[in-house]
Amino acid sequence: MTGLVFKDLWGRKRRMAGSLVAVFLGVTFLTGTLVLGDTLASSIDGYFSGAYGKSDVSVRNATKVSDSPWGARGQIDASVLAKVRGVDGVANAEPVIQGSGQLLAKDGTTIASRGPRTAGNWLNDPKLNPYRLAEGRAPRAPDEVVINKMFADEGELKVGDRTAVLTPERVPVTVVGISKFGDEDAFGETSFTAFSLEGAQRYVAKSPGRISSVAIRAAGGVSQDELAARVRPVLPAGTEAVTNRAQVDEGMTAVQDGFLKTFRIVLGAFGGVALFVAAFSIHNTFAITMAQRTRESALLRALGAGRRQIVAFAGIEALVIGGAATLAGLAGGFGFAALLRLLFTAFRIGIAMEGLTVSATTLLVAVPAGLLVTLVAALGPALRASRVRPLAALREVAAEPSRPSDTRLVVGGVLAAVAAGTVVLGASGGQVAMAAAGAVLCLVAMVVLGPAVARPAAAVTGAPAARLRGVPGVLARGNATRSPRRTAGAATALMIGVGVVTLLTVFVGSLRASLEDGVAGSFDGPLVVDGGGNETGGFAPRLVDEAARLPQVGGVAGLGTGNMRVGGRVATVSVGDPSALRRVLDLDVSQGSLAGPGTFAVSKKTAGDRGWHAGTRVGLTFADGASQQVTVGAVYDRTDLTGDYLVPWTIWDAHTEQPLVTRAFVDLKPGAPVASARAALTALAKPYGAPEVETRDAFVTAQTSDMNGFIAVVYGMLALAIIIALLGIANTLSLSVHERTRELGLLRAVGATRAQIRSMIRWESLIVALFGTAGGLGLGVFLGWGLGAALGNPFAAPPVQLGVIALAGAVAGALAAIRPARRPAGGAILASIAAP
Repeated sequence: MTGLVFKDLWGRKRRMAGSLVAVFLGVTFLTGTLVLGDTLASSIDGYFSGAYGKSDVSVRNATKVSDSPWGARGQIDASVLAKVRGVDGVANAEPVIQGSGQLLAKDGTTIASRGPRTAGNWLNDPKLNPYRLAEGRAPRAPDEVVINKMFADEGELKVGDRTAVLTPERVPVTVVGISKFGDEDAFGETSFTAFSLEGAQRYVAKSPGRISSVAIRAAGGVSQDELAARVRPVLPAGTEAVTNRAQVDEGMTAVQDGFLKTFRIVLGAFGGVALFVAAFSIHNTFAITMAQRTRESALLRALGAGRRQIVAFAGIEALVIGGAATLAGLAGGFGFAALLRLLFTAFRIGIAMEGLTVSATTLLVAVPAGLLVTLVAALGPALRASRVRPLAALREVAAEPSRPSDTRLVVGGVLAAVAAGTVVLGASGGQVAMAAAGAVLCLVAMVVLGPAVARPAAAVTGAPAARLRGVPGVLARGNATRSPRRTAGAATALMIGVGVVTLLTVFVGSLRASLEDGVAGSFDGPLVVDGGGNETGGFAPRLVDEAARLPQVGGVAGLGTGNMRVGGRVATVSVGDPSALRRVLDLDVSQGSLAGPGTFAVSKKTAGDRGWHAGTRVGLTFADGASQQVTVGAVYDRTDLTGDYLVPWTIWDAHTEQPLVTRAFVDLKPGAPVASARAALTALAKPYGAPEVETRDAFVTAQTSDMNGFIAVVYGMLALAIIIALLGIANTLSLSVHERTRELGLLRAVGATRAQIRSMIRWESLIVALFGTAGGLGLGVFLGWGLGAALGNPFAAPPVQLGVIALAGAVAGALAAIRPARRPAGGAILASIAAP
């Protein structure tokens, strides 16, 4: 049996090549995405392992107010340092100061960074310091700094240059050294400006008696756990000693449960889509070849082969193809991962991924997936082939049924109704999980109903070709409708790829529309001073006070962000003056009032979830460990600009040494020209790192700019799924053309020209592609609406992008027919007629 399989495969190389390519591309995609996830995890682990130098134990504030691995903790008393140095087993201990510090470029502007913009003190012990000097020397005077190489290059700074650091006050400094993080130019994209200890105390900690933490190096023979146990008894309340290993694990856990988990899910989903699309191409290939080999299967049955042997024959063939393509796909996956790494690095995701890392999990997922997808895709056609009666070997039999069964129609119709209803219910009830479940059911219903819809859809899609292209158009339309199962199989693969692209396009369009509506509803002023979305970025509150005194300005309110525990839960909050904000923003207050400068406010959704209302007492815990009870003074509905919590500056400033405003909303006096006000604000903002002074429309665009890079990467990755689908169409056409060799020869004999034969095949491919593209567009728009509505976003389908997708589908369909159309048009007429 095995020998017969290999003989059959070798005798049909063209068919084998089509299946091999489909599986190869699918496994390549899946392996590449999994390897990229492994590489990113390994890179992040390497960064965390080096983040604390070769310290063994750190003493820090025990209060946790952020789930971010880079979330800053509050300061501790500097007297802890002397106590720690007196502990037996401590070889050395140094104070660590770290906080916000925005390095300015040579032109006086803030150096853009996706990572934190930090400043602190240079550690003199090279074993405790994760950075090393690459040029220059360590800082000695309070106004001397060492900067990391990445930001020295981006800011066009070198040793000896004068610049400034915003802490948030402007601090003039001299660059005396340039550092590297190990062999890297920076810790991810973190900007770190190192002062001397005196300079960091003065400008970052704002006090000589406060530090961020203590880095400790153990004496020889003392383990990290043992040293931490010795240090703990001398620590005051509110501080803790943690080992280096625990800090690394803590950071990696936060990343694994947050960003990396999402990253892996997204990449895995793309890999799954590619394999799913490949499965249709494989299934279609096996369905056609099994149908073409009906007499061969029947002859084997007549010679004594059982049904199990027929199925085993196809199964072995599928495993051989799947195994060879999977092995090749694993090799291709490494190359694809390298390309993805370059792509993500180009879009600056914040981590430099050097080399490629492969985990055992990746191999345990990719190898079985490639084999199982091939085997499952071939199972249906194999079972159908095994049912062929031996008598069929003696006569001609139909290659496949010309119409779908009643069972398929009923089951598909029920599934479609349930799926659509689930999506609608999820959208109307704000249930994202329900809408997502409905989306999955829609895919299943689409697969089941595909053959039932293919005939009428192909007839409608092919009508213009039949009307405008004469005989070739009529024949192309007839070929597409004659084998609905085959047409559906080829079109469904493309439908899925186009559907996912359309879904993302509509979803992002709806998200942008939601943000635009939210900003338009909350803020109708003309200008925004935007300090960016960096968690340690922004500008000093003094800029807001100075802006309020400009003659053109009628009202201005600054807004910052921070982390604290609200009602016992870690939360990111907005910080501002509620009474000033209510004059420039409409937050749609439903309870209480924002009139008081010390008003604590929460969103309507949060109040409902936690059972709060105006007048409820809520506990706040700050990074410095202090706690305070506040009263909910207002409940508001519009959260696009402020989020779920609004904390007044009067409360926040008491617990931070570095208050930062990330954006200021500006309203003008009646008749004040916008251009004049913008110019005045731009000049005013220059000493503060020149934050962008934007119109409201430009501000909205800036908020969605990060989506553009992500969407470009997504489209690039999904393009492979569409390529697999188009290869499936081309393979289906090639096999069906081979099946119709005699028919095409007869057409040539009765007067059809080679150009007409090529035209017929091209139009058939175009009809299939248009069917798949139209179905994918419709499905993607519906699911994009459902998921967007479930999240509360308005429906906004961008017509230009959808038009480009439709055009791309049509062009791709024409390209897919180039090779299949070439061979039959050039064949000899008599040889074609004589073909079996």
